[in-house]
Amino acid sequence: MEYGLIGEKLVHSFSPKIHKALANYNYSLCPLSKDAVAEFLRTKNFKGINVTIPYKQTVIEHLDELSNEAKRIGAVNTVKNKNGKLIGYNTDYFGFKYMLESVEMEVRDQVVAVLGTGGASKAVKAVLEDLGAKEIVFISRSGECNYDYLHNRQDVNIIVNSTPVGTYPNVEDCLVDLSVFSNLKGVADLVYNPSITELIYRAKQLGIKCVNGLSMLVAQAKKSAEIFLGKDIDDTVIKDVTSSIERQTKNLVLVGMPGVGKTTIGKLIATKTGREFIDSDIAFTEKFNKTPATYILENGEKAFRDSEEEVLKGLLKESGRVIATGGGAVIRDVNVKRMKSNSTVVWLKRDITKLSTTDRPLSSSVEKLAEMLKIRTPMYENASEYSFDVQDDPMPLAEKIIKELSL
Repeated sequence: MEYGLIGEKLVHSFSPKIHKALANYNYSLCPLSKDAVAEFLRTKNFKGINVTIPYKQTVIEHLDELSNEAKRIGAVNTVKNKNGKLIGYNTDYFGFKYMLESVEMEVRDQVVAVLGTGGASKAVKAVLEDLGAKEIVFISRSGECNYDYLHNRQDVNIIVNSTPVGTYPNVEDCLVDLSVFSNLKGVADLVYNPSITELIYRAKQLGIKCVNGLSMLVAQAKKSAEIFLGKDIDDTVIKDVTSSIERQTKNLVLVGMPGVGKTTIGKLIATKTGREFIDSDIAFTEKFNKTPATYILENGEKAFRDSEEEVLKGLLKESGRVIATGGGAVIRDVNVKRMKSNSTVVWLKRDITKLSTTDRPLSSSVEKLAEMLKIRTPMYENASEYSFDVQDDPMPLAEKIIKELSL
């Protein structure tokens, strides 16, 4: 291959999109088992590669030379094949420093807890030292400085997650209870998929400054591309590429009353943007062999909501989809939380007299629809970032959503 990424599990990596946006060269994903790493590097069949979990330290013994940063940090995330000589670099340093500075997270004189002791944590350590952290505490699952120890450190000011915990598909995993830290000022999570990890969600709930790992991923990729190509790339592209990748990889979730047109408009948007379209009601029917209407009539609304929650949990883990939800998906807070973690949520509105009531046991009349809308309006408002009025012709609205959301 020309350029690419090696690691253990790469199927949901954003790196190809990022490198295409930065330099438009061929960039491949190359998942490897630990036993295959040495042979891959021995053959040298590449111009340049990035290295991710869990091989940032493994690759070092197979390289011919290390940059000063890589020597100091003790981990490599970028390898250049220079006329048959493999040279290792660490661009995570630049990426993490950019990540902190992009949200003005002040490190000087702060007590910082770093979750994890793998390759990524080593670049984090170097940056924190250079930025003047008062104390850096490394936390692991075992040993003296474990998570029980961390939760007793009331002096912690910043928490950095350098582990993969919280990454797709285990998006609801989290290592710490942020509410116990009375002096906590910032949370930096190197995970970027989903956009709002459980750790970031908890920080937002507590009003704590926080940032996910996407800007770090783009910044380190920019530095890697400079090494690969032997030329400078302006730092200003980092912000633009980060915003673009976030828009591309987030789901678009459509919420609104039953019969408002979520499926029709969602299909149009998906077709025009090249995204996968999912109708949660169809996904429900395929999973349980019954339509939502039949399921409600046979089992009651609560049983339906339980099953709907299960379906949505699976659908919302993925990235880059257009998802049309059932009208009552916003009733449960857990559904809304999952929507917001990795999606842009759009509320579609329409005059209730134009909504279909056919085969809808919970909204079988205009009167029921009116009462339902009164109850659900604050729920739709809470769930959504954008709202649009639906007209008779769905195409102009689909085009308007694509344009305004830069999909």
